[in-house]
Amino acid sequence: MSSCTLPNILAKPDLLQNLSLREWDRLLPWARRIGVVAKFYTALEARGELDRIPAQVQPHLEAASIIAAEHEHRIRWECNRIQRALFDLGELDFPVILLKGAAYVMSSLPCAHGRLVSDVDIMVPKARLSTLENILQKHGWETVKNSDYDQQYYRQWMHELPPMRHRLRGTILDVHHTILPETSRLKPDPALLIAAARPVPNTPFHVFCPADLALHSAAHAFQEELGNPLRDLLDLHELLTYFDQHEPGFWENLPQRARQLQLSRPLFYALRYTQRILGTSVPYSVTQALKNAGSPWPVLMIMDQLLDQVALSEHPRRRGPAIARQLLYIRSHWLRMPPWLLARHLGYKAWLRWKPGKTNQARP
Repeated sequence: MSSCTLPNILAKPDLLQNLSLREWDRLLPWARRIGVVAKFYTALEARGELDRIPAQVQPHLEAASIIAAEHEHRIRWECNRIQRALFDLGELDFPVILLKGAAYVMSSLPCAHGRLVSDVDIMVPKARLSTLENILQKHGWETVKNSDYDQQYYRQWMHELPPMRHRLRGTILDVHHTILPETSRLKPDPALLIAAARPVPNTPFHVFCPADLALHSAAHAFQEELGNPLRDLLDLHELLTYFDQHEPGFWENLPQRARQLQLSRPLFYALRYTQRILGTSVPYSVTQALKNAGSPWPVLMIMDQLLDQVALSEHPRRRGPAIARQLLYIRSHWLRMPPWLLARHLGYKAWLRWKPGKTNQARP
């Protein structure tokens, strides 16, 4: 693999200072499409090497860093607004857990730096969904899925309420009660996740413990839709690298926790492809502990080809990567729904797409 490919640069950001203008010209569109240009700025700034890259490139990185900083500011403000809404409930008798990007930002994890975040995800016990939904509605959040089918899709089959948009700010909030759809083949117990969650200082929020943060990232990538695999793998790589250095016993606990939560296979895939594509350092003992968690050999070879096509492709619209992305999309739906429900769901969405007067219907 050429040293100026995006996966290699993300794995070894110290290479940035040595790139030629021609290599930057190739790299930037690829990185912008994945949403990681600000990561370059963060890496170079941390090393004091911003002045060592071509002057023509610096404005692109600076602009990306400004956008990423605005995303982080928006997430912090949105969490502040959620906190304000929670005040109306008095002393909370249930945890409100921040997920994914919001968790990384509010926990000040290094992977939050330079990361673009599109919405806020939170999780509460299922029994408290109606309580939280009512208070959020009083503070300006409204559902964006109003059809009877979409309401049933989310409330009966999925792991979250229909997405909510704030009527003034336009920000999106996803309220979960677990981390995978109710119809998914894997069913991690949300009570175990909640019991191990850790408080975020000076807020009413919690975040998952380190092992569960990594496992949720793995489950999101390899049990749901793998829409941006290289960005998803980078999240995992940065989480694993950070916890390796700062969380005693992290690796020893991770395989055991994966088995407890029924997430051994997503973790197997996560470690396999972060190692394969980004060179993540994973202890041999962990790899051995998960060696029986993967798919059979023929399926694994197909997954290798699909991930390589999508994550390593500079030109995703070419035939090979486009087909691979579609196959991964089909796989994600196969894993999240039983066949009869999947057939019903896809049939309904196809009918909506071709229904007279209805075009470009958004899929859930």
